[in-house]
Amino acid sequence: MITAIARTARRQLNLATYHQLTQAGIPSTTISGRSRHGGPWQRLLPRVYLLQTGPPDTRQQALSAVLYAAHPAADPLSGTTAALTGGAALALLGIRDAPPEPLDVLVRAPRSPAAAGRVRPRPTTRWPATIHISGVPSTRPIRAAADFATRTDDADLVRSVLANVVQGGWCHPHDLRAELRTGRVHGRPAVRAAAAELVAGVRSIAEGRARETLAATDLPAPLWNARLHGPDGTFLANPDAYWPDEGVALEIDSAEYHYTRDAWQATLLRRLRLEARGVLVAGTTPGILRDRPADVIAALRALLTLGAARPEPLRVTARGHAQLELPLPRAYAPKARETV
Repeated sequence: MITAIARTARRQLNLATYHQLTQAGIPSTTISGRSRHGGPWQRLLPRVYLLQTGPPDTRQQALSAVLYAAHPAADPLSGTTAALTGGAALALLGIRDAPPEPLDVLVRAPRSPAAAGRVRPRPTTRWPATIHISGVPSTRPIRAAADFATRTDDADLVRSVLANVVQGGWCHPHDLRAELRTGRVHGRPAVRAAAAELVAGVRSIAEGRARETLAATDLPAPLWNARLHGPDGTFLANPDAYWPDEGVALEIDSAEYHYTRDAWQATLLRRLRLEARGVLVAGTTPGILRDRPADVIAALRALLTLGAARPEPLRVTARGHAQLELPLPRAYAPKARETV
């Protein structure tokens, strides 16, 4: 009996279900006694026990949700009847801004366990491939991101989390948009806008605001997060937005990422590399872009005018996303564009 429970505890982060405990021969009265206040076990959720006295950590909380929602007769670690998804799965993966709670758990239909505490079971007939994140059966990041978008009303949070999933390399923006459509989430305005930005190359909330701000003007549409290279192929930088015809770059620098001396120097060196090649750089912060967008637009308008008056085009190659479909003013007739 003790050996069987020890094996279960090792496999399941010191957690066990009521079914597993009774199957190992532990009477229900013993389970109740050990999980009373001050006892050696703790009841975290209905039929789910933590076999230790200390508080559960994040992984144990997440796995307890899966144990609660999984079919009692199935191996809960198999990922065949229950799997963590949504923000909780993304947070466990380390995705920035993904909220670790509530604990959304996909459950294979037709089972439909009741919600319990922070656990939200989500029955589905579209069962996904699953993986283990830190020992917890979970959906893959692309499905977790789509499930998160389904159940989140905060447009900025949706935009940020989806951007961070793509930025982290966990999925391609086109694949994410396809998953959102398959899950019938793409029709929600906030989700549709976030997906469109990612396909266009936008990778952050600040860039999303910049895109919206630029779309409301008569300025040419930029490339987003394009990789700029010199004539010899040397990598220069990948500015947030870049106008290849005029050789103008927009850099949105957050203090959160540039408050250290090394980070700030790296930012300045990147701009020096661009300016050494003749690229005109407009620098701003998310706060200025949010509170004083007219100042940013005025600076870009002036630099675009200067860039358009160059006698010869820059010898800088932009390798990145296709031009966004935004209106071009008559004052900026397109030139031959060096993009790969």
